[in-house]
Amino acid sequence: MPGRIWVFLIAALALRAQEIPLGQIIDDVVCARDAAQHYALYLPPNYTPEKKFPVILAFDPGGRGRRALEQYQAAAEKFGYIVAGSNVSRNGNWANSMAAAQAMGGDVTARFSIDEKRIYTAGMSGGARVAMGIALGSPQIIAGVVASSAGYPDSKPHKSLPFVVYGTAGTEDFNWLEMRSLDHALTTTHHLAVFNGGHVWLPSEVAVDAVEWLDLQAMKSGRLPRDPARLEAIFKSRLAKAESLPGDFEKAQALEVLAIDFKDLHDTAEPAARAATLRRAKPVKEAQKKQQVEEFQERRLLGDLLDWERELTAPELRGQALAKLTDQWKRMASQAAAEEDSAQRRIARRVSRGLAMGATDRTKDPEYLALLAKYRPARGVR
Repeated sequence: MPGRIWVFLIAALALRAQEIPLGQIIDDVVCARDAAQHYALYLPPNYTPEKKFPVILAFDPGGRGRRALEQYQAAAEKFGYIVAGSNVSRNGNWANSMAAAQAMGGDVTARFSIDEKRIYTAGMSGGARVAMGIALGSPQIIAGVVASSAGYPDSKPHKSLPFVVYGTAGTEDFNWLEMRSLDHALTTTHHLAVFNGGHVWLPSEVAVDAVEWLDLQAMKSGRLPRDPARLEAIFKSRLAKAESLPGDFEKAQALEVLAIDFKDLHDTAEPAARAATLRRAKPVKEAQKKQQVEEFQERRLLGDLLDWERELTAPELRGQALAKLTDQWKRMASQAAAEEDSAQRRIARRVSRGLAMGATDRTKDPEYLALLAKYRPARGVR
C-alpha cells in the first residue's frame, strides 16, 4: 500500500508540473489517484494558476467526454471556464458514474485553480441525470446544473432546488415533455431553452447562452462580482434579440424571461411592460393554448399506448389491445414522416422514439416487438 501511495504522489506532482495546452480540447487526462478514471479537458486561453476559474463537470450518456466539450468550447472560451468531460461515466451503472464524477471532480479541483463558489455540472440524457444527481447530493458544492434532454435521476419533478438549473430540449426530443414538466413544477431559479432538434446535446450557441445565464445568476447571488458594463451589454443584446423574434408569442416569452433574469440586476420595467402588452393579444393567447394542447395530447397518447401495452398480458384484452397498438403505430409512422413541421409530427416523433427505446424493458410480446421493429423510427443520435 505505501508503494502505491508513493506512485500516486509522484503521478500527482508530474501532472501538476505538466504543461497542458490552453484553448484546445485534450481528449484524455488520467486521474492522478485512479488510473481507471479519465476525462477530456478544456482550459480556456486565459487560464493562469494565479486566478480562480469556474468549472463545468460534464457527463455524456456514452462516456464521450469530447462530445460534451465540443458543445461547450465556445462558451468556455468566451467566458473563461474550465470544462471536464468524463470518459468513464455512461448510462447503465449509476455507481460507476458517481465514482467517475467523484474522481474527475477531485482531480480537476486538485490540479487547477478553481473558483469553489462556481462549480457546475452538465450532462445530456442519462448524463443529465448524473449531473442532477451530483448536485442533489452535494448542494453545498454545486452552484448550478445545465441539464440537456433529461432531468432528475427519478424523472420526478421537484418544486424547489438549492441550486440554479438551465434545462434544454429539442422540439423532437422524446424527453421534451419531461423537460416541460420540470419547467412547470420548479419554482426556484431556472430556465428552459427549446431548440429545433432531437434528443441531442445542446447546440454550441445554446451553450453560450446557458453559461452566460449561469454568470448572471452568479452575479445575482454574489458568487461573482457584479460588472455593470457587462450587465448593460448583455441586457441590451438580449432585449434586441427578443424584439427581433418573428412571432409575438416567442417575443413575449423572451421578454418575460429577460425581466426575470435581470430582476435586481437592471431596470426591467420596459421588457416586462412590453411582454404584458403582447400577452393580451389574441394571437399570443391562441399560441399559448396551442402549446398547452400539444402537451395534453402527448400526455394522453403516451398514457393510451402504455395502457394498451399492459393489456397485452391479459388474454381477454390482448387481441383488442394489439389492434389498437397496430393502428396507432401506423398512424404515428405516417405523421412522423410528414414533410412539414406540425404539432402532430413533433408528437409522433417524440412518442414513437421514446417508447421504442425502452420497449424490451416493458414487454416481451413477440408480435408487439415485431410491430415496433416495423414502425419504429430510425435510431438517431442520443
